[in-house]
Amino acid sequence: MSFSRILTNICSDRLSESRDFYVALLGFEISYDSDWYVQLRNPSNYEQEFGIILRSHNLVPQEFQTAPTGMYVTFVVPDVDEVYEKALDMGIHIVQEPRNEFYGQRRFLTTDPNGCLIDICSPFS
Repeated sequence: MSFSRILTNICSDRLSESRDFYVALLGFEISYDSDWYVQLRNPSNYEQEFGIILRSHNLVPQEFQTAPTGMYVTFVVPDVDEVYEKALDMGIHIVQEPRNEFYGQRRFLTTDPNGCLIDICSPFS
């Protein structure tokens, strides 16, 4: 089997705030913006996309319209410390400050406006 695309979508009760969070912190650009769905993309690689759907939209089954738990989204960036400083400047809640992990990544953890755990990391040597 093959497929032509993988797109991560998260659910949100705060669509505009979530859009602005990802644009400001990670530099996404908006490729689609409506009252029920936002699609973001990496401005240097349009194939890297991230979607945000209104949690209460009828496309989201009722049993999945709850706050996220048991998962997190990872963004690999060129310089995790630079993004961390930006997060501090934005006043974003930091769950875990940057640290080098045993598997070769330096990362910090935060949450987005929906309470979704976000892992931002860079390889280190």
